[in-house]
Amino acid sequence: MLGVYEVKNILKNPVFSVSAIVIAILVAIGAIVPKKFGEVATYVFNLTTTYFSWFYLLTVFIIILFLLFLAISKFGSIRLGGNEARPEFSFITWISMLFSAGLGVGLVFWGVAEPMSHFFTAPTENVEPLTAEGARLAMGYSFFHWGISQWSVYTLMGLVMCYMQFNKKKDLLISTSLEPITGSKKGIKNTIDIFAVIATVMGVATSIGLGVLQTNGGLNAVFGLPVHFGVQIAIIAVMFVGYMLSSTTGLQKGIKILSNVNMGLAILLLAFVFIMGPTVFILESFTLAIGDYITHFVEYSLRLEPYRHGSWVKDWTVFYWAWAIAWSPFVGAFIARVSRGRTIREFIIGVLIVPPVISCFWIATFGGTAIWLDLYKETDIATLVNKDITVALFETLNNLPLATIASIIGIVLIFTFLVTSADSATFIMASMTSKGSMSPTVVTKLTWGVLMAAISAVLLYAGGLDALQTASLIAALPFAIILLLLGITMWKMLKHEIIPIKKSDIKRLKRMREVIEKENNNKQ
Repeated sequence: MLGVYEVKNILKNPVFSVSAIVIAILVAIGAIVPKKFGEVATYVFNLTTTYFSWFYLLTVFIIILFLLFLAISKFGSIRLGGNEARPEFSFITWISMLFSAGLGVGLVFWGVAEPMSHFFTAPTENVEPLTAEGARLAMGYSFFHWGISQWSVYTLMGLVMCYMQFNKKKDLLISTSLEPITGSKKGIKNTIDIFAVIATVMGVATSIGLGVLQTNGGLNAVFGLPVHFGVQIAIIAVMFVGYMLSSTTGLQKGIKILSNVNMGLAILLLAFVFIMGPTVFILESFTLAIGDYITHFVEYSLRLEPYRHGSWVKDWTVFYWAWAIAWSPFVGAFIARVSRGRTIREFIIGVLIVPPVISCFWIATFGGTAIWLDLYKETDIATLVNKDITVALFETLNNLPLATIASIIGIVLIFTFLVTSADSATFIMASMTSKGSMSPTVVTKLTWGVLMAAISAVLLYAGGLDALQTASLIAALPFAIILLLLGITMWKMLKHEIIPIKKSDIKRLKRMREVIEKENNNKQ
């Protein structure tokens, strides 16, 4: 049992108390006056997107350029953990863990929903929706949103945290990573960590909310349960029991088994749709979309609509970047823990390239199948998705053989993703509010478990999907500035790092020495 003394110590930590109070106040306001809460959130959202969309786009683009520079520079040979450190996991296992951390329920939700949304409402005015050209544009933009831009945010966060933990022997707090710039004053450090916690809570709440909405949609499609807030609360309650049992009782073996089951189900469902769906079309659309993605990368990365005051970029690209920024402390901390022993070059290439390619193949398989069904089998999935985005995956599976079994697997997959993600996020937030402790108390984990479920429920109650997107975008704005500062910090630290000598350089020096000695001997 946790004593009164320990509880008092927890409450004395301002990072825990202030961030918990802020989230609790938001929960209370949202529950008491949901309509007003939604209106204020929408107002702040519009204010943020009107004045700061350019900032989100430039931030992510600058991060990509910085990471690519590090990867090809002399700093790329620096090993995370020191020159003698070696990877704890094989490359394949490492990549699987990265994919599991970054995939989450978001890709399962948007794998069909996003390309079909773009297919129904084209991202640009010069392309007709619900056409072959519209399908191509939809797939290209979906690849862009789940490609290296989103993963660059996770890469930078994970790289800085990994370097600080294993090379500088520091804790995993964001404020500690910023000490070379901000100093070590408690007030500044606490403020930074509070922003990080609030942003993380909103990012996690967005993912949980999306998963709950989709689970409700799946239960409606398969079992006829109504799409209703009451059902969504029941889903959150069951999920809460699952991840809190794991988090508070230390059932690490159980959550590890659940994670493995999760990945197995994801691979099974992917293989099922790939084989039962239009396999050749999937492969061709994947190849074409990769080409379109590379061709239009800079254009999409910096695209805004100042001349026509459109909202498409704000609703999609800006939302995705904000969501990634808010989600980054959680994903970054996980990536940092499993990446010791990798060189900076290997880390950046591994995190920035491989998981996005897998994510794009997921979109090509699920989204490509849905587009093929609409184009060639005269289904109307795009229209149904436009009416209710949560049923996208299940409407697609319903047009394939063994639809009921596949849909049940899909529901279980979404739910297990929710539980494993929430369990990990509970631990990360408890650690962030316990001075970076790797063994946060049960009370701290329980507090964040309750608040995380509560804010997800309130956001669903106050406005559903729109409220989730709004919360994520607003919370990410101050943290975007912190991300840029982290990049500067990393650069300042690397400039003082001793660059390891490569084996090829040693061999070259030996050969030069032999040649010089031989010439000297000939002269004598």
